[in-house]
Amino acid sequence: MIRILRVALASVAAALGLAALASAQTPVKFTLDWRLEGPSAPFLWALEKGYYKAEGLDVTIDAGNGSNEAINRVASGTYDIGFGDINSLIRYRDKKENAPMKAVAMIYDAPPFAIVSLAKNGVVKPKDLEGKILGAPAADGAFAQWKAFAALNKIDESKVKIENVGFPVREPMLVEGKVHAITGFSFSSYINLRSRGVAQDAINVMLMREHGLDLYGNAIVVNPGFAQRNPKAVAGFVRATLRAVREVAGNQREGVRLVLKRNPIADEHWESIRLKLAYDHNILTKDAVANGLGGVDMRRLARSIDQIGLAFSFTNKPKPEDVFDPQFLPPKTERMVSLK
Repeated sequence: MIRILRVALASVAAALGLAALASAQTPVKFTLDWRLEGPSAPFLWALEKGYYKAEGLDVTIDAGNGSNEAINRVASGTYDIGFGDINSLIRYRDKKENAPMKAVAMIYDAPPFAIVSLAKNGVVKPKDLEGKILGAPAADGAFAQWKAFAALNKIDESKVKIENVGFPVREPMLVEGKVHAITGFSFSSYINLRSRGVAQDAINVMLMREHGLDLYGNAIVVNPGFAQRNPKAVAGFVRATLRAVREVAGNQREGVRLVLKRNPIADEHWESIRLKLAYDHNILTKDAVANGLGGVDMRRLARSIDQIGLAFSFTNKPKPEDVFDPQFLPPKTERMVSLK
């Protein structure tokens, strides 16, 4: 009888322990930069595989409305952590009254910022945009770099008509001839056009990084109040996400299936290509493979800030350490990835 009672008490204690563990999960509201598409796979991987939960986190993931908007969502406190454009963060940090928000892990070592056009429109080099109509959503991360891109390439902005377009109609307007070129993430606009039946050789993709802009791209950004209150949660989120980035690199098909699970109207074929393009051109760059995922070169970040200053009048120019905080990164050995 006594033995049975002890077993029963042990079971109760174990149950209470599990309940306490569950209640100890830190809730984290996370915003993506865009819809649930191929490049969202690492975040969904970390969620589905239980990596966030293992770090004591109860993570909810919401779709976004542009990498620039993600910065505003996190800065306002509506979301605790987000995936947003570090260059937009640099401009945000220029105002002293703004919250001291920082990026804590770089995901897109090379930004996908691009000018995309149809070959028949003759936009092959930057100066070809003069005399053309450029369709650009106001919240687009690529459009946020337009003025710096124009300055570096000596484009006369007075000769380029900017048409403010919505994200859903951006590629359709290009196909219909209502604009001659659009700004966008290379892997998104390219795939959106291809999925609409536009032939590969009919599309021109002009990467801004290949035309003078030495910028970083999207990073994990954290609300400063949340980071101060929950430093272990931030470190855990970063560690789980970078683990997922590494694993999805070699399991892209399964990663896309997790996207389809959350977004059943997505097309597996096109999202597989979109994810591969993101890994090949933006995530697994030469620098990221050599130095590990997640980190930045502070000297390069300083040059990025200077380039943004070519077309943005800083009043309180941020330093690299104002923008990126490496303290939440796991050891370099845990961030290395192989291309094999």
